[in-house]
Amino acid sequence: MSIQFSKLPNGLRIVTDSTSGIDSLAIGIWVGVGTRHEKLSENGIAHMLEHMIFKGTPTRTSKQISDLVEDAGGHFNAYTGRETTAYYVRILNDHLDLSLDVLSDMLQNSTFPEDEIERERAVILQEIKMYEDNPDDLVFEYAQKSAFPEQALGASGLGTPEIVGKISQTDLKKYIATHYAPERIVISCAGDIDHDIFTKKVAHYFTKIPAPNQTGGDSGYCKAHYAPTASRIDKDTEQAHIIMGFEGLARLDPRYPAQRILSNILGGGTSSRLWQEVREKHGLVYTIQSFQDSYQDGGLFGIYAGTGPDELEKLVPLAIDQIRSMKDSVTDQELTRAKTQITSSTRMAREKMMTRADQQGRYVLNHGTPFEVSPFVEKVNAVTAQNVIDLANDIFARPLLLSAIGPIGKLISTEDIQNKLIS
Repeated sequence: MSIQFSKLPNGLRIVTDSTSGIDSLAIGIWVGVGTRHEKLSENGIAHMLEHMIFKGTPTRTSKQISDLVEDAGGHFNAYTGRETTAYYVRILNDHLDLSLDVLSDMLQNSTFPEDEIERERAVILQEIKMYEDNPDDLVFEYAQKSAFPEQALGASGLGTPEIVGKISQTDLKKYIATHYAPERIVISCAGDIDHDIFTKKVAHYFTKIPAPNQTGGDSGYCKAHYAPTASRIDKDTEQAHIIMGFEGLARLDPRYPAQRILSNILGGGTSSRLWQEVREKHGLVYTIQSFQDSYQDGGLFGIYAGTGPDELEKLVPLAIDQIRSMKDSVTDQELTRAKTQITSSTRMAREKMMTRADQQGRYVLNHGTPFEVSPFVEKVNAVTAQNVIDLANDIFARPLLLSAIGPIGKLISTEDIQNKLIS
């Protein structure tokens, strides 16, 4: 196994995570730009660009792009996050050049045909409607918006129908010219790959990305400002979906490993405190979990549960008790188990080439260097029980975010929950 890193003269970064004896390659482009880099007036353009980059170049139609990869047995995909956009392919080793040719053509030469824009606009509007029909997803969207109101970090990842309905070819071309500069791009590959050969091929194919001083704009963003407001939507659904959240840590905060352990002990699995108390002991939920979303300059930490309207009244006090318990004690068994689960899941996930490529692409964007397992394990294992307790006392003293959707008539107020948390 070998992880290697290079940087081309134009600022484009290349990382390979090589393992011998693997027949497939996972190759992709990771761009350090996401929905938080949008203006509020253009919310949804990053996601629409992700769709449109597959829709044709001067030499290839949308169908020809798909056919080239799928005829070779490969699979295309992409995603848009708050701070990252990625385009990637998984394919057999024999088709490295084909993959780089197609990926570089899409990134550098996409034309965004008007007819394709209209078709994809309709697809995205359907995607937004589909999302709105899923309250267990929608409650997270509202939580994000409520945590970071009037900020791109809190805006919808998909965009709004009103804004998506107006995005033009000119808007897309301006956005990619502004944000997709080489110093914000990482080309990542995992599989049985030679780093030097791969680097030379990337340098050959990716020659037309604008230099930093030619991008025509700034990919900066406003600093995250956590200013929670309650989001309560009474809706006729079978379950009530609730999030109780708090301001979490930024990705580069030295206490980040402790936050991962805190999340694991509180609600990270079937042995967690929330699962054992709320589901196993009282049978109030099918799903209850903690979560953490960390960004360059802030974060969101919370718990999610879905329950019946009659059970909601019992669930909230039990959840509050478990949150408060984290401020008092962490057992040696809990600490050891959390560390083992976190490090083991990271190691096991690396058995998949796509996970490795994504891990390296995002890590280089966020940290400037490739991901290495040993330093990660050392940081996790260095966390003490007192570190976790201290962090719990810090995070859970911060202003509460409440997001709820469904039959929530029996849900107590944000103020009452906050008072119970600190009493």
